[in-house]
Amino acid sequence: MTELGLPDAIQACLFDLDGVVTRTAVVHAAAWKQTFDEYLRRRDGTDFRPFDKGADYDRYVDGRPRADGVRTFLASRGIHLPEGEPGDPPDRETVHGLGNRKNDLLLELIRTQGVEAYEGTLRYIERARAAGLRTAVVSSSANCRDVLRSIEAEHLFDVRVDGVVAAERGLPGKPRPDTFLAAAADLGVEPKAAAVFEDALAGMDAGRSGHFGYLVALDRVGQGDALREHGADIVVKDLVYLGRWV
Repeated sequence: MTELGLPDAIQACLFDLDGVVTRTAVVHAAAWKQTFDEYLRRRDGTDFRPFDKGADYDRYVDGRPRADGVRTFLASRGIHLPEGEPGDPPDRETVHGLGNRKNDLLLELIRTQGVEAYEGTLRYIERARAAGLRTAVVSSSANCRDVLRSIEAEHLFDVRVDGVVAAERGLPGKPRPDTFLAAAADLGVEPKAAAVFEDALAGMDAGRSGHFGYLVALDRVGQGDALREHGADIVVKDLVYLGRWV
């Protein structure tokens, strides 16, 4: 293992954004909760069962493209909405309408609360690049570039495969491995020579099914056992604890 805590054969690092590079998982969960609770209250009245920012978020929406998150969570409640169109207004009761409502709420929360970076991750990325490893950010978010710019971290990545790029290329999102595989290909490395850094169960599934060389899980919410069950090679609370680089 190298000083960075990675196998010697690793040539590139692929980082998820929310929960790995930035502390945006909390605002994502809040935006999802408001979106789903508003919809469920209209549908079921005051006796509706609210969206759980812990269990429901981790199981059904974390790490997934926005529309997939809507479909997966609603299916868990036995609800199936029309797909609609990507440009549906946020008050339309379609998959894309609810997804756009969530995005509007997310952008407002980011505007009012700002975005914080995990300093341990930024320092780890800088150290990895100094050691000659190539880096990519792989996110389901369509706002990835704006978030990176807000924390002045865009320069830390050679490649960006996010929700915008995935839509342009027709790549399915996590838990499918396609976005990670595209990032590795863009970096010019084989999957077995790349390490995946994720905090979401869907991201671990993507890394495992893509046969990547090493899967590093960031346990931000106390789900270490579940991350291991989904394929993590190592689970750490922060990247300052990975290797001997500090």
